[in-house]
Amino acid sequence: MSEARPNIVVIVMDTARADAFSSKEPSLTPNFDTLSSTGTAYSRSFSVSPWTLPSHASLFTGMVPSKHGAHAGHKRLEQEHERLPAVLSDAGYQTVAVSNNTWLSEEFGFARGFDTFRKNWQYIQSDVDLGTIARTEEGLDKLRSVAARIFDGNPLINTANAVYGQFVRKRAEDDGAQSTNDWIRDWLARREQTDPFFLFVNYLEPHLEYKPPREHAVPLLPEDVSYNEAMAVNQDAWQYIAKKADMSERDFEILEALYQAEISYLDERIGELKELLQEEGEWKDTIFILTGDHGENIGEHRLMDHQYCLYETLLHVPLVIHGREFTGGGTVDELIQLTDLVPTLLDAVDIDAPGFREQLQARSFYPAADTASREYVVAEYMAPQPSMEALEGRVGEIPDPVYKYNRSLRAIRTDRWKLIRGSDGSVELYNIENDPGETTDCSGDKEEIRRELADDLDDWLDSFDRTEYSDGVRMKEGTKQRLEDLGYLQ
Repeated sequence: MSEARPNIVVIVMDTARADAFSSKEPSLTPNFDTLSSTGTAYSRSFSVSPWTLPSHASLFTGMVPSKHGAHAGHKRLEQEHERLPAVLSDAGYQTVAVSNNTWLSEEFGFARGFDTFRKNWQYIQSDVDLGTIARTEEGLDKLRSVAARIFDGNPLINTANAVYGQFVRKRAEDDGAQSTNDWIRDWLARREQTDPFFLFVNYLEPHLEYKPPREHAVPLLPEDVSYNEAMAVNQDAWQYIAKKADMSERDFEILEALYQAEISYLDERIGELKELLQEEGEWKDTIFILTGDHGENIGEHRLMDHQYCLYETLLHVPLVIHGREFTGGGTVDELIQLTDLVPTLLDAVDIDAPGFREQLQARSFYPAADTASREYVVAEYMAPQPSMEALEGRVGEIPDPVYKYNRSLRAIRTDRWKLIRGSDGSVELYNIENDPGETTDCSGDKEEIRRELADDLDDWLDSFDRTEYSDGVRMKEGTKQRLEDLGYLQ
């Protein structure tokens, strides 16, 4: 391993909201807590988008969705944009990714710059995803579908992946965290390079569907609710949002317990990953980043999943960094958006990359960097995902009030205030300091503040050229089906 530069490990806990890591007795996240106390914890870190594809595109490029162009209106991160893995590779890093979310694959532009990009839903890496058939069809229909596609590519690989999806992955107790760590263990053991490495991991926990191991869930459930009863509660977000499924406060109490159990289980796997790095002698010279790509609504704002809004439940994410100058840094309360990780890491490993830095919409918060704190953070939701058409295709006719979600949104947030503005002319203003749950819209009472924030948002939008693509992105049928398995209606 290089003496000059440390390893970098970036862990994204898919759908992890910040308040899931608040102090609890007893602690549900001892490994996260230890990293927070021995590294640096950032209490006010925010995603720039509420769902996976645009959020990760921003994390890799240091740009907001309207500049990198990857969002619900164009579901691909195009190759014209430079990204962090490629810059690190050019600087001598071995670059490796393990993805458990289908959005994060070469099909959507995320493999560039990685020496190895593992799609962890496959046993043998392939462009053909027959695991979808194994998950979604039964009996003779399954056999017919597999037979129809088995020769699309390499028949042996396709068969292995179909069997893996049916008999291994589908029946696993988690969404891939264990097999992810198993693969990383093997990779670390056989790794021969002396160069430092950049390891990116997307753990799918705690993404819907919540299915935590029983031993993590039972202690958190209400005393009169069994594990089987909890798993029978509706987890179809689109049925609920379209007002096709009635859900009580009790139902959401149970779902929140399952969500917290997912977090607790994932914390255990993160601790295991840390131990793997320690066993291989890599931990002491590794910068270890733990964050979320976005949050989750569990009944808040009458929503489930992570679409259709820009509230704190979806934007406020955990962020902890351990290693080198970040060790022993305490808690930092300044505003940070996840795009800022890019220049921060470049500073931490002493990489200039002036051309890459020119594209960034970010500022370094590296401890030794001479940069001012942010006055505000921003977020964008460029188009509804799923679209109203896709939602109708899933649930049938939807009530008129649901069509209010057919809009784009932008938000600007300061220490105290937050403005959310929609393409439909809607404006919401919240006093985050006094109303962190965003329950009372102040836009009618605080006209001066609303106007000032709107002007700041407009000035920010005028400061860069936005990227627009003339057509959408076609995806393979297997990919589309797997995304819909995860709740991403197409």
